[in-house]
Amino acid sequence: MESPFSGKYTNNKAAGMYVCVVCDSNLFSSDTKYDSKTGWPSFWNTVAKENVRLKEDMSLGMRRTEVLCKKCGSHLGHVFNDGPEPTGLRYCINSLVLDFIPDKRK
Repeated sequence: MESPFSGKYTNNKAAGMYVCVVCDSNLFSSDTKYDSKTGWPSFWNTVAKENVRLKEDMSLGMRRTEVLCKKCGSHLGHVFNDGPEPTGLRYCINSLVLDFIPDKRK
C-alpha cells in the first residue's frame, strides 16, 4: 500500500503516458492529470475505458469503486465522483502500479 504524498508520480508534471507496471497497458495521459491535493496521482479520465475495469470495493468499512487494469487485473486505485469537469471523476491511482513514458514530442 502506498502512503499519501509518498509516490514518485504524485508531483510529476511531465507530458507523457502512464502505463501499467505489470503489462504496459496504456492507462492515463498526463493531459488528464491534476493535483487533487489527496497525495496520490489523480486523473479526470482514462486513456480508454476498455483498458480499465471497475469493481465495487466494500473493504475498510467503506463503499468505493476499485480501478483495475483490464489486461492483467492489477489493482490501480479507486475512482470517486468528486473530480473536475468535464467528467467529474477523480481516478486516485497508486504510483507503485504505474510506469511513466515521457512524450518525446513535447
